[in-house]
Amino acid sequence: MDILWSLLTLPYAPVRGLTSVVKVIAREAESKQRNPVDVRRELEELERAAAAGEITPEELDRGQQRVLDRLTSSGGAPPPAGTRRPPPSVRRRSADRRRGQQRGRGG
Repeated sequence: MDILWSLLTLPYAPVRGLTSVVKVIAREAESKQRNPVDVRRELEELERAAAAGEITPEELDRGQQRVLDRLTSSGGAPPPAGTRRPPPSVRRRSADRRRGQQRGRGG
C-alpha cells in the first residue's frame, strides 16, 4: 500500500519538498529574531543612531518598543506600526463610555 500511495502522490513531491524548505526558513528566521545577541545588537544600533542624532528620541522609543513587542509576542508576525492596542483597562473604560453614549441617544 505504501508503494501505491507513493506512486499516486509522486506529482506532489515538489510541493512537499518546498513546504519543508519554507518551514526550515521560517524556523531560522524566528530563532534569529529572538536571538539575544541579535536583539542586543539591534538595540545598541538604535542607541548609537540616537546618540549620533540620526534618529529622534521618538524614533528611538518606537524602535525599542518594536524590538520588545517582537520578543514578547507569542509568535507570528508583529502587528503593523501604529496599531498597538491600548491596555485592557483603557479599552474597558472606552467600551463603557461608548455604551453610556448609546444609552443616552436611544433613551
